[in-house]
Amino acid sequence: MWDYTKKVKEHFLNPRNVGYIPEPDGLGEVGSLACGDALRLMFKLDQQGRIEDAKFQTFGCGSAIASSSALTEIIKGMTLEEAEKVTNQQIAEYLGGLPEQKMHCSVMGREALEAAIENYRTGQTGAKKLEGRVTCICFGVTEKDIERAIQENHLTTVEEVTNYTKAGGGCGGCHGEIEEIISRVTGQPPTAEPIKEKPKKRLTNIQKIQMITETIEREVRPALRKDGGDIELIDVDGDTVIVALRGNCAQCRVANFTLRDVVQAKLREFVHEDLVVVEEQA
Repeated sequence: MWDYTKKVKEHFLNPRNVGYIPEPDGLGEVGSLACGDALRLMFKLDQQGRIEDAKFQTFGCGSAIASSSALTEIIKGMTLEEAEKVTNQQIAEYLGGLPEQKMHCSVMGREALEAAIENYRTGQTGAKKLEGRVTCICFGVTEKDIERAIQENHLTTVEEVTNYTKAGGGCGGCHGEIEEIISRVTGQPPTAEPIKEKPKKRLTNIQKIQMITETIEREVRPALRKDGGDIELIDVDGDTVIVALRGNCAQCRVANFTLRDVVQAKLREFVHEDLVVVEEQA
């Protein structure tokens, strides 16, 4: 289990400013459901040009919800010039800290704010545009994204880059490129020994079921319940996880997408990379 602070738990269980602003002055969208995290941030300005109201909608884990909630509280009352100086570290500090493995949630909040401000200034909206060469194909993270994360957060290892950007958290094929970027940005020589692929975890059936249950409860169920849905773990047969979607999710046209790109992605991230999620057959 992650070591969450009381403030993270408070903002996760009782998030501030969830919702939608009709005709917002600024709208930013980042992330994707395929990656397991997506955030939409909106703000409205008062006559003095300060952020009068800010709201968010997110599909993500507890840290993503808490980071988004904290961000909206931080920027209220700020001018856009003040708001665009907010860093992901400020979001994490506001929450009393985030687990290192969840720092990418604070980065996603900062990126959504930047996208919303850009939307206000240019009128352009939509998902964040990828700038530069894509280094991590699995999560669509560019070389510039990695460089910025290294510079702003003083990162020195591939693991830290993964924690802050998700880059390298999938197949691991980009680890060598990330090492080179770290070396270039920090001026330090790359690691002498190549990064070895982590050995696959060997879990007992009891361990596997327990971890699957905890991951569904922590990473999946809260997001589904926000849209009136739910999920039930039916059985675990080897590496096959059998589930049933409930509520609105049961009739949803994108149910297969939810199973593959949300539920299965989360279980592969937090439990084991070989897990396959299938829906219970009636």
